[in-house]
Amino acid sequence: MPFGTLSFWPILIAAIASFAFGAAWYGTLGRHWMAAAGIDAAEMERRQASMGPVPLPYLITFAALIVMAWMFAGVLVHLSLGGMSVSVRSGMISGFFLWLGFVITSMAVNHAFRGARGMLTLIDGGHWLGVLLIQGAILGWWGVR
Repeated sequence: MPFGTLSFWPILIAAIASFAFGAAWYGTLGRHWMAAAGIDAAEMERRQASMGPVPLPYLITFAALIVMAWMFAGVLVHLSLGGMSVSVRSGMISGFFLWLGFVITSMAVNHAFRGARGMLTLIDGGHWLGVLLIQGAILGWWGVR
């Protein structure tokens, strides 16, 4: 099923892969993230219990990752129309620049104004860098038509 000039499959695969990366990232850094966010184990258990059987944040996250991959694919389509060759390398470079120009800058401002610890910005920012690098690699590997 084409989405513009790009198949929906790489978008879906990029979303699934980046969702799995997020699970591994926060699974590994969960305790550090909780400390940086100022959340203790009891508070985390209370939050998780209030989510119910289908945790809405996970559904929202997956939907957001699909939108992110779709928009990223659109950026790569436009770059290819300008003559850029789309590859794993160019997809990852584009992902890094999107992260640097939009994601980490927005996070830094939001975290600064809410007084978040620097470690929280590093952990969350590292996650989003990984997401965009993974999505860029998959979308670049698949290419645009």
